[in-house]
Amino acid sequence: LLATLRTAERRLARSNDPRLVPVARAVARDLERVKNANLADTAGLLAGIDQLLREVDELPVANAVGAPRGGAAARSQAIPAKPEPAPSWWQRLGASVWDEARDLLRVSRIERPDASLLSPDQAFFVRENLKLRLQGARLALLARQYEAARADLAAAAASLGAWFDPSARRTQAAATLLQRIRAETRDADLPRVDDTLVALGQAAAASQPR
Repeated sequence: LLATLRTAERRLARSNDPRLVPVARAVARDLERVKNANLADTAGLLAGIDQLLREVDELPVANAVGAPRGGAAARSQAIPAKPEPAPSWWQRLGASVWDEARDLLRVSRIERPDASLLSPDQAFFVRENLKLRLQGARLALLARQYEAARADLAAAAASLGAWFDPSARRTQAAATLLQRIRAETRDADLPRVDDTLVALGQAAAASQPR
């Protein structure tokens, strides 16, 4: 639309017909209106959705276990005040067994019982459902159906908050990105060039022989 109006502006500037002066003024007004139009950054929104789609398989579900502990690493890096005698083989064996046993048990507060009972098969379908929601939002943006895109993004945000670990860094980053995409997804206020069309119609009518 900008390219068309600029082409019309250049052609009108080369014309000496006084009947086209109102048309030139109308084109200038419409050109300024199009330049200042507030439109959604569709390309940026699609790039953000594509990034989320790539990260879905890496997001930890709410009942993920086996997170590495930092206590043992911190103890191994600490410098003792005085050298300690080397532990015997049975002490090393006992410490190893104790570390493995602690990995088998995790005590945590269950905020969402349904999420904590997810089986691996159910977790797979949760991820696929999240991908479908994101893909639906992507297609809706391409079709300029912003209401449908916002609905799919809201469903994706609800799924992300319900089934994935909110304390994980990956989940927090994905939630932040999804929130930004939702905030920037708005109806496009597409500009119209009614002034130019009316002026052209009047100029054409004035040029007709009576």
